[in-house]
Parts: sequence; C-alpha cells; structure tokens
Amino acid sequence: MNLTLYTVNAFIILDTDGHRVLAKYYPSKGQSHLGVADPNKSLQTLKEQRAFEKGLFAKTKKPGGDIILYDGHLAVYRHSLDLIFYMLGGPSENELMLHSALSAFSDAMSLLLRNQVEKRAVIENLDCVILCLDETIDDGIIVETDPTTIASRVSRPRADTTEIVINEQTIMSAYQTVKEKMQQRIGQF
Repeated sequence: MNLTLYTVNAFIILDTDGHRVLAKYYPSKGQSHLGVADPNKSLQTLKEQRAFEKGLFAKTKKPGGDIILYDGHLAVYRHSLDLIFYMLGGPSENELMLHSALSAFSDAMSLLLRNQVEKRAVIENLDCVILCLDETIDDGIIVETDPTTIASRVSRPRADTTEIVINEQTIMSAYQTVKEKMQQRIGQF
C-alpha cells in the first residue's frame, strides 16, 4: 500500500506529431515504495525524457484509450484537438485520482481558453497553462480537482471587460481638475 501524497511523476503535453509542447517532471523524494524501484530514476536527462515521450506517443497516438502502463509508469491521457495531455504516476498509483486530476486540468484549460484547447492557443497562453498546472499539481501532489476553482484562481481580468463610462460630467470634472492644476502652476511663477 502506498501511503504517500506524491502521486504524479510527470505531466506532458504532446502535439499530434509527437513533439513536446510542455513537460514537467516532478523529482522523486528518494523513497522507494515496498521495494519497487523508483520509475523516475530513468527520466533524469532531457535525452531520456525525449526517448520516453517518443515511445509513449507511439503507444497512445490513436484516440480511443485513456490509460496505459508504459515503461514502469501508469499513464493517464486525454486527446484534445491537436494535443495529447498525459499525467504519469507510479505503477501502484490510484488511476482514478490521476484521471480526476487530468480531467480537472483539461476542463479548466477549456474554461480558460474558451473551448479552444489547441496547440496555437496553448502556446499563446502558456503562462495560464503553467499556472493552471501549478494550481492542479504542486511538487507532484494533486492539490485540486475542481476545474472551476482552478480556472478562477488562474483567470485574469480581461482589459476589454472593464467598462469606462465617459459622459459629460466626467469630461467636465477632468476639465476642472486640469484648469485648477494649471492655475496652481501659473500662480507658482
């Protein structure tokens, strides 16, 4: 039985050609579970990570599945338009929890990107994507699984939603303020 909170080993977004869009590998905390070797030991270098991602993509590029055990990692994945989201955990992790975290992340991304979860939108809003990931997973620990809560913590107010009401009274008020400041300046000389 695994009694640790560290459930996520990595989060990866690949495009439909197998190229990395975003990858975040969480370091293990140096403990093996019940004599099982740490699966993240083999994913320390960029070369090893790319090779792992290439093999994972080869196994999951066709839509239809949502979970696979690959190279000692439990991979839960979800296809979007031209992206594939992966949440990786150890072989003994709770796949329902990983699936819940992945669903929360992808639903929050759908809310934030206004249902346009595609490669171009993800790259243009990479800051929001990373903040969304950080609100879902903190150092390998799943901290939130509610997509609306994640999206509300990440979303920023849009400049086009703030309304500036300009009417005759605000223009006159601005004119009076400028007039008073000019009179003060002229009076100083």
